[in-house]
Amino acid sequence: MPAANINGALLRYEETGEGEALILVHGSASDMRTWHPQLQEFGKFYRTISYSRRYHWPNEPIREGVDYAMAEHVHDLQTVVEALHAIPAHLVGHSYGAFLSLLVAIHSPKIVRSLVLAEPPAITLFVSNRPRPVELLRLLLRRPRTAAAILKFGVRGVAPAEAAARRNDMEEVLRLFGTATLGAVAYHRLPEARREQARANLIKAELLEPGFAQLDDDSVRRVQSPVLLVTGQKSPPIWHHISKRLEILIPNMERVEIKQASHIMHEDNPQDYNTAVLSFLAKHSFRQI
Repeated sequence: MPAANINGALLRYEETGEGEALILVHGSASDMRTWHPQLQEFGKFYRTISYSRRYHWPNEPIREGVDYAMAEHVHDLQTVVEALHAIPAHLVGHSYGAFLSLLVAIHSPKIVRSLVLAEPPAITLFVSNRPRPVELLRLLLRRPRTAAAILKFGVRGVAPAEAAARRNDMEEVLRLFGTATLGAVAYHRLPEARREQARANLIKAELLEPGFAQLDDDSVRRVQSPVLLVTGQKSPPIWHHISKRLEILIPNMERVEIKQASHIMHEDNPQDYNTAVLSFLAKHSFRQI
């Protein structure tokens, strides 16, 4: 498996196909293996690269006391595009990886050809990382359903998962985080192999020091690239509320919902996901599929 030296870290990646570059960016509790149903299919039409982000399997794990910083992962993605001679690239991101891809498009638009964003956790469009009661009250008055979804996600998912991480009870972290992110039904249906992938990528520092970049409406409106926003039909409400806001703000945007799928829609229903993504990319590529 090849590796690239990216900002002082060796990041493993897989590559297949030729033509315009397409980079797959995974989310939390995950690694390059999440894209197995996409790598070969997208590789039929594009030079497709799937890499494992810093600290994720099979890369060197995070050391004690080191921050898990979103800004560092954004810089890594920018450098991956440059180091692998992939400018401009189609960025296909899931969850945390979709947030990274969105930030790259905002700050380095010239290296992005198009964006596919699957349910980015852009909660900071509404509140800060550690929202104060007054922030939540304002949101409750302006967008009560969005506020309720964020509160539920925090109270039932993030807060108890952080407490479990402090106790080093990572199995409980997996249950809490997985249920909040995917929904109870989707989490309980996860195959054991997928749970093992999640266990290999549960990073305490990410849970204990959430460092999501603060977003504002004007920054999102400046996205120049064409964007496909992907949601799962059965995803928890928080993802739908965030996606609706992004749909309003992003100028050149399409949206698609993947049937019979939750937050990991590219795994739950890869056939429909792949079809939707390839159809979108064909409109924004020099090479027609």
